[in-house]
Formats: sequence, structure tokens, C-alpha cells
Amino acid sequence: MNARGRLRVLLGAAPGVGKTYTMLEEGRRLAGEGVDVAVAVVETHGRAATAAMAEGLEVVPRRVVCHRGVDLTEMDVDAVLARRPQVALVDELAHTNAPDSRHDKRWQDVEQLLAAGIDVVSTVNIQHIESLNDVVEEITGVPQRETVPDEVLRAAEQVEVVDLAPQALRDRLAGGFVYPAERIDAALSNYFRLGNLTALRELALLWLADEVDQALRHYRDEHGIDSTWEARERVVVTLTGGPEGETLLRRGARIAARSAGGELLAVHVTSQDGLRAGNPAMLAEQRALVHKLGGTYHQVVGDDIPAALVDFAKAVNATQIVIGVSRRGRLATALTGPGIGAAIIREAGHTDVHVVNHASAGRGLTLPRMGGALTVKRRVLGFLLALVGGPALTWLLVRFRSEESITSDVLSYQLLVVLAALVGGIWPALFAAVLSGITLDFFLVEPLYTVTVGHPSHLLALALYVVIAVLVSFVVDRGARLTRSARRAAAESELLATVAGSVLRGEGAIPALVSRTREAFGLRAARLVTSAGVLACDGEPDGDDDHVTTVPVGARATLELHGDDLAASERRLLAVIVTQLEAAIEHSDLAVTAREVEPLAATDKVRSALLSALSHDLRRPLAAATAAVSGLRAARASLTDADRDELLETADESLSTLAGLVTDLLDVSRLQAGVLAVSRIAFDPADAIVPALDELDLGPDRVELDLDPDLPPVDADPVLLQRVVVNLLTNALRYTQEGQKVRLTTSTFGDHVEIRVVDHGPGIPAERRDDVFVPFQRLGDTDNTAGLGLGLALSRGFVEGMAGTLAPEDTPGGGLTMVVTLPVAEAPAADGAGPPAARPAGAATTAPTTTAATTTAATASAKGVGAGAHPHR
Repeated sequence: MNARGRLRVLLGAAPGVGKTYTMLEEGRRLAGEGVDVAVAVVETHGRAATAAMAEGLEVVPRRVVCHRGVDLTEMDVDAVLARRPQVALVDELAHTNAPDSRHDKRWQDVEQLLAAGIDVVSTVNIQHIESLNDVVEEITGVPQRETVPDEVLRAAEQVEVVDLAPQALRDRLAGGFVYPAERIDAALSNYFRLGNLTALRELALLWLADEVDQALRHYRDEHGIDSTWEARERVVVTLTGGPEGETLLRRGARIAARSAGGELLAVHVTSQDGLRAGNPAMLAEQRALVHKLGGTYHQVVGDDIPAALVDFAKAVNATQIVIGVSRRGRLATALTGPGIGAAIIREAGHTDVHVVNHASAGRGLTLPRMGGALTVKRRVLGFLLALVGGPALTWLLVRFRSEESITSDVLSYQLLVVLAALVGGIWPALFAAVLSGITLDFFLVEPLYTVTVGHPSHLLALALYVVIAVLVSFVVDRGARLTRSARRAAAESELLATVAGSVLRGEGAIPALVSRTREAFGLRAARLVTSAGVLACDGEPDGDDDHVTTVPVGARATLELHGDDLAASERRLLAVIVTQLEAAIEHSDLAVTAREVEPLAATDKVRSALLSALSHDLRRPLAAATAAVSGLRAARASLTDADRDELLETADESLSTLAGLVTDLLDVSRLQAGVLAVSRIAFDPADAIVPALDELDLGPDRVELDLDPDLPPVDADPVLLQRVVVNLLTNALRYTQEGQKVRLTTSTFGDHVEIRVVDHGPGIPAERRDDVFVPFQRLGDTDNTAGLGLGLALSRGFVEGMAGTLAPEDTPGGGLTMVVTLPVAEAPAADGAGPPAARPAGAATTAPTTTAATTTAATASAKGVGAGAHPHR
């Protein structure tokens, strides 16, 4: 039986980094060393350099599959198995095979080749790894339907990253080495954005680093290696929830930063009963600081803190552990031992431990804490049981005392000690043990009525009383802790789940929190009060004599609790609710502000753009009309008929333009009154692009169109969009050389539609791109005959008023590409009156009161602006 073949995968961050080229280059190298190499399948994508690298290698012919009248070519697995090379080169591991193929995926074909003993060299991009698919979609906005299971790559003999700097990849793309010319513009602005490529590159490197780290851990486990291998610094900082945490984290971050690739890991240990949780507020602040310092936060559960910390450090192959000097005083240390720090140092083995001093380190003579989980009431009952039950039991035993009753006397007192421990814990149990020991010796042990130990066994009995009392009280105290922790967790979970359910069922978050607070603590009423009045209320207060507890909720609200005081254990749960209330109030305020500002901002952007253009354009027609009329009056007799006609035509044109501008000013006043807003409707962008071409009288000899026939409708104003397209086309044509065309394309990217106007002119330097959007700004300010420099500023205002963006980008090969991005319209409701295109022009999504008449006025207004304000860079 043949040994299984080995898989080698070349991993890339994005298409075009050189994976296929590297695979073929490796094939040529192996062939040159005498290895039998065959190309099972290679995808050159029309790249000349890749095709040239495949020359000289044996290529196994592909299998042709006819699907719906289209011939598709796939790797011929049977032919490769029959050829049986030592190494097969298989491109695009994540490829989906044509229907009716033996396997659905190419990686399954590769599995068959490996099972036959053939080594395989393959390629894959980071976006095709199954576990990273959603992450890549979030980064790029492009879903990937072809994926490879992670276990396939983890089973590979080798995984190598073919790396290329993001800017170098963009340069290759712009140079036409990756995609054909017609796909370059959209690729550079969408998937191949610099930020996208940087994130994908980091993702690929981190994935490989994690695989290497996992392989290292697997090797150490196989060989039973417990010692630390300092491949890179991993610094574990222990957090107790105390004030020293910030000092420890910053020190740990400095240690990690001393070596390249150092990692910072913060860990907090909680007990299984959840009672050793530290200060929640401090832990939250320290967790945020960990993320700011570039580290990760971890929480582990364990009753043995040193063992839990050391186990965690060994599990992550830590090289350093940072702990703080104990906050306990010297007396506490003397009574209870050196503490956790010494245990960590003792158990850390080869891992270095840094003990950091801090402002909270223990000073002075302070007693150790001897707290318990039992309530004060139970402790008092325990002491009462010892005080009352002891004398009563003594009277009863003395009355029936005999020489044979000493055993039952001892057991009776022992029962009293156990009962005191069960009821009140350690201190009542110790008190009962000492009291019963003395009473037993005084009243029931010879010699009577003296506190004299006549036999060593009597002293042993007293010691046993104390030991049993401590042990029983420890069990009782621990059980009380577990019970209290369970009840607290159940109450918190039930309350938070109830609140979440109330919100999901449609209740407001703030009223639901107030209502559930009253119910959880059994209060008569609960009210959330602000300076403006009562924000939410549940229940009815009893009146003036009602006891009220007030709790601040942020800086603007107060929670009033009408009823009995809350116990200390309930205050912690209340703190959680107050935090949730504060967040809910802030979210509510932000939502209200957003709703108020959004329509005002959209209208204001359009109003500002229109007013700037109209006020400036009044000068030109007014000056021209004045000059023409003055010329007619001053030289009536000397003018020829042609001169007179020209002056009259100038005056007529100028006055007509002026009349249009005045009309537009009236429309702007309607805008200020709120009658006319941005009339966003769902429509096909082509319905604004085609009229713009007609307005400029542009044909195929000047503009090349590439409109996506499957483009979804956009949510925008068709009138304003037409003005934007007119301005951008005018601007592009001005800087396009004779014989070249302006290119206009549309495409979909995620939930947005992009309209791109591409020219091959001189372009704009990156540092000057923001200047072209400044009103009355022409790049260079040397040409005073071509308009007012308002076109691009006006266009950006229109686009942003439609919740879109207008951004300049470089055209590959030189030039400028203006990209208009608009949101895709939401699907119409089931009871709508028809498709979006059939809706009247006045049916605006943001201004339902807009009428068709005012929309017509907006059209006239926009055209008036365009007539006198052509754009310039």
C-alpha cells in the first residue's frame, strides 16, 4: 500500500501576491532536481509572467464539462492518477468544481491524490479559510462562497505565506499585472483598498503564527517538555482586583515590549463559589487598560490561587510572571505565612517571577481578616445556644451523673459544640468548646469542683473539642458561602434575563429596568428621576413617611427606592442594575439626538451648498445684463445691427439666468421653512445618469459607459444625483485629452452602490485632494473663465445630503477617479403601492410632505446652479 502523499500549501493574503507564480517556480526547481513534476491544474488569469513560468512543465490535460450549454474545464483527477507524478501542482485549493464532478470541491480532489501517495503543492487565499470567512467579509464587505475546512490546512505538511506588502500589491494591480484594465478601478477602490490589504496581511501572518505556536505546543506535549521555551516573551500579569493592578500591567507591558513580538496576558483568578472576585469596578478599568496596552485579559477559576496562576502560565508557555507585593500587613504575614507570592515563586519552576512594589503594599501591624459567610444573626444565635444550652446541659448531666456516665457526658458536650458550629460558625463553636471543656472538668470529672486536669486524656478531650469545632464550622461556613453564591447568581441571572426578555418583547429598556428592580428587591415603588422630571416609575410610594433610598445614576439621574434598606449583599446586584440604567439613559439620549440631527444635517448640507452657489452666481448675470444695457444706451447711433442684436441677446440671456437664480432663492427659502428637503426615493441610478448625458449632449465618442444591469435601486434624490453626475462629467471632460474618453461605471459593494467617473488627465496630488472640495477653489487659481469653482463642493454637499460619500482616487495609469457611494434602497413593504420606480417624484423617504410641485422646483433650482457653476479642480 502506498504511503500517503504530503500536502504543501502556499497561503496568500489576497489575489495577486504571487502564490501561483511561486508554486510554478517551485515546480521548475523540483523538476530541475530530477523530481517527476506535473501541473494538474493552473489558473493563470491571463497573467503573462505566470503563463511563462508554466512553460517547460508537463501539464495534464483538463477534463471538459458541459453545463447549461457552457463548456467548463476542471482538473482531470483520473488522468493525474494515471500519470502518477511524484509531485502534482494544483492551483486554487478552495475552487468549487463544475456540477456532476466526482467531488464538489477541489480540496476533495487533492485528498484523493494524497491518498494515492502523490505529493501536492497547492495555493489558497486567507479569505477562503472556513474559520476566517466571516472575519474577512467584515473587513472587505465581500462574502466568500468557496472555503476550505481548517482541518485540511492543519493536516498539511507545510503551510507557507507568500507575502507582499499592501502598497506593492496595489502597484502591481495598477500596473495591470493582476487584473485586466476594465477591472482595475473597481478592484483598487473596493477589495484592494490599502486598509483591507493590511488587515488581510495581518490575518494571514497571525493565522500562520498560531499554527506554528500550536505545532510547538503539540511537540512539547508529545515529548513531555514542561520547561519554558523562550521563543518569544509572554508576560503574565496577575490581577487581584486591587488598586495595584494598573502598576503591574504597565510594568508587564514594558517587559513585553523589550522583545519583538512580546505578548502581554493579564489573568484574574476567581474561586468556584464566585466570592473572591475582587473589586468589579477596578477589574473593569484594568481590563480596559489591558486592551489599550495591546494585551489580552483572561479569567480562570480555582480555589488554589498559586496553582491556578502557575498552571495558566505554563499552558501559555509564559516566560515571565508579574505579581505585586502583598497588601497584607506584617502581623498577618507572621500569623498566616508568607502568602500567595511565595507559593507562586516556589511553583513557577523555570519561569521568571517579578515581584513589583506598589503604593498599596502592606504596612503596619494589621490583623488578618477572619470573615465568614454567615450572617450576624446566625452568629448571635450560635453564642446564645452556647450560653443557654451549656448551663442547661450541665444541670441535666450533673443531676443524673454516675461513674459510668462519663462517656455519655463527653458526647453530650460534643453534640453541643457541633450544634453551635452548625448554627453560628467558628466563633460560637470555639466558645462552646472552651466553655464545655471547663464545665466538664469542673462538674463531672474527678476531682469535682476544681479546674484540674487529672489525666492527660482529659486535656486531649478539650483539644479535640476545639479541633472538631473548627472543622465543623469550616464546613458550615463553606456551605453557607456556596449557598449565598448560588442564590446571588440565580437572582442576578433571573433579573438580567427578565430585563432582557422585557426589552425583546418590546418594552423600553429604562421602564423594564426600573420595574424589575422594584420586583427583585420587594420594594413598594421605584422611580428614576432627572432634572426634567420622572423618567420612569413603577409602584406607588406610601407617602411622606415612606423610607426612600436614593442612588445616583450617572450625573443626570437618581434612582429612588421606596421601601426597606437593602442588605449589603443586595447592593452588589443594585450596582449592576445602576450601570445598566446609566447605559440605557445614555443610549436613549444619543438616539433622540441622532433622530433630531439627522434630517437637519441632511437639509443643512443641501441648503448650504445651494445658497453658496446662488449668492455667488448672482453677480455674473447681473454684471453682464448691466453692461449690455449700458452699451445700448451709450452708443445707440453708432451700433450696427449685428452689435445691437448681440448686446440684446447678452442682456436677454443674463436676465433669464438672473430670473432663474431669483426663483431658486425663493425655493431656498422654502428649504429653510422645511417645505423642501432631500427627496430620497428608491430608483435606478441609470435614471439619473442618462438624463445627465443628454443634458451635456454626450455620446459614445466622449463617454464610455459600463452600467451594471443587475444594479439594485439606490436610496437617493434623482434630481440631485443628476446634478452630481453632470458636474463630475463636466469636470472630467475638461481635463481629458483629445481622443480619450471619460469612463462612467456602476457597481455594487456590500450594501452600497458606487458610481465612478474616470478620467485620464493630470490627476490631483494626494495632499491637494481636500482643496478641490472647498467652495470657490480652483486648483491653481489661474483660470478665471471657466466657472466659479463650486462644482465639486456642491456635488459633495448633494451626495452627503443623500447619506452618501464623494471621494477622489487615483486612476491606474494616471488621472482622477471620482467615486460616488450611495446606500442601497431597502426592499419595499409587502403592502406597497408598486415598485420604487413607479412612486411619484414627491414621495420622498425623508420628507413625506414634499409635493410634486416642489420637487419640480428643486429640479429647476439644481439646473440653475449647474448652468452658472461648472466644477473645477
